[in-house]
Amino acid sequence: MEKIRFETIKEKHQVEQFLDKILNYTGVMLPVTYANSSKIVGVFAQNKLVAGYMLVTKPGFRSLLFVPDKIKKSNSFFDNDQYEMMEVNGLWMGPSVKSPKLQFKIWLHLIKDIFQSRKKYLLLMSNSRNKNIEYLHSLSNPDTLYEGAPQLMVGDASYSNIRVSYTTRWKLVLNVPKYWFEHKNRQRRAQSNSKTRTLVRT
Repeated sequence: MEKIRFETIKEKHQVEQFLDKILNYTGVMLPVTYANSSKIVGVFAQNKLVAGYMLVTKPGFRSLLFVPDKIKKSNSFFDNDQYEMMEVNGLWMGPSVKSPKLQFKIWLHLIKDIFQSRKKYLLLMSNSRNKNIEYLHSLSNPDTLYEGAPQLMVGDASYSNIRVSYTTRWKLVLNVPKYWFEHKNRQRRAQSNSKTRTLVRT
């Protein structure tokens, strides 16, 4: 599965399918209204949805919604105009996206979309217990805004412990070599694991 295509998802049934995928892979159900105000990018292989992400470029950011008010009052970052911000949410990759090469293609496409959005700040939120996502976020050299229990309103769902941080689109571009080295490391690990499994079978 080396050929993939990227498509903006707009149809109601596609949006619902995408939200179901996010729930399946992250355990969080994002609101339909939130999804409809976002740009949803689906990654398809042989007409099957295998990965995707959401770009949110207008205020109403879920990552900031969950930050306690006392943090917002004490951190000067929150004095910035929210129209200079954006966030990526609902990022997921299905089990069929095993190849480091394919994963790297998706990351590069995501970085291109972020850069072309022309926003100054990129908001990042994740389950702070997910060390894999934490490491991937760290490649963009982010600044942490908050880590702890999310501030929730009735009916909201999130991780029990979150990390909210921010970076810039220029940092993303300047750190592309880091993504490349991570891609090569994953490629080497995948090849090494494949050789190990072959030796075990023989």
